[in-house]
Amino acid sequence: MRDPYEVLGVPRSADENTIKKAYRKLAKQHHPDANKNDPRSKERFAELNSAYEIVGDKDKRRQFDAGEIDADGKPRFTGFEGFGGASGAGGGFRHAGGRATDDILHDIFGDAFNSFASGGARGARGGRRGGGFSGFEGFSGAGAAGPGAGASGSTKGADVMVTARVRLEDIVGSGKVRVTLPNGKSLDAKIPAGFEPGQQLRLKGQGGEGTPPGDAIAILVYETHALFRPDGYNLRLDLPVTLDEAVLGGKVRVPTLEGAVDMTIPAGVTGSKAFRLRGKGLPDKKGVRGDIFVTPRIVLPDGADAGLEKLMERWREVRPYDVRGPEFSS
Repeated sequence: MRDPYEVLGVPRSADENTIKKAYRKLAKQHHPDANKNDPRSKERFAELNSAYEIVGDKDKRRQFDAGEIDADGKPRFTGFEGFGGASGAGGGFRHAGGRATDDILHDIFGDAFNSFASGGARGARGGRRGGGFSGFEGFSGAGAAGPGAGASGSTKGADVMVTARVRLEDIVGSGKVRVTLPNGKSLDAKIPAGFEPGQQLRLKGQGGEGTPPGDAIAILVYETHALFRPDGYNLRLDLPVTLDEAVLGGKVRVPTLEGAVDMTIPAGVTGSKAFRLRGKGLPDKKGVRGDIFVTPRIVLPDGADAGLEKLMERWREVRPYDVRGPEFSS
């Protein structure tokens, strides 16, 4: 993967908040759901999440900046201890004195090192001299395992990326989100406290097959709600009201995530001001709930109404008023 700072478009000196803002902006821009006609959107989205997993995590960012892990989060090989780690012209590592590591090991172990370095072939042919050293202990003259292989040749399964949609009702209710994996399996996972869209949820052992299996990384986003629009930890709601309710005021039923409540609207509402239902929004990391901001939207009756039309004609004559400023007439 490319340098995670380059992927997110932030300098290495960027603070945590700057990195988070950059990630959210790009994740929204490149989310596959918003780019259904772009086959590369999934690839870019996955790259963004991998980059944020490195520099968005305090410990992993420190390890990456120190050169301990690469852009994929894998440990870097820095050479044999005491040999300086600098690559020699012959492909080996150079000691501080300038000699290649494999030259030094040859001096120490003789032909046994040549046998091990060539995959144990000489040891298998009985190339041992005079009953001497027969290879590194534990390898029994066999070649070294390939990259990513353990003592038994096992390989860790690949991590997989999925998108999980969080229902607003579940944030204040069950506290669970249903995650569907690429293999069709579904499971319920705990919604993190103070959940924010774009947040990652790692599900250990739910990724690709392997030993051990990989992980599933769920990108959490809001499920679109028919009524509410999240605004941080607050919710916004457009409330339809009749003309007489707007003029005369009264009590109206207002929905919340936990059932409807009564709210009194004053006479003469215009829709220019939102009313607050305290503590009915979404919980932050400490469990403190935001509010619901209710904006009245006046709805006229369907069809023509002769009586209403006559009333409005008379109103226009005796009580004309302007609701649009000069900026609308230029």
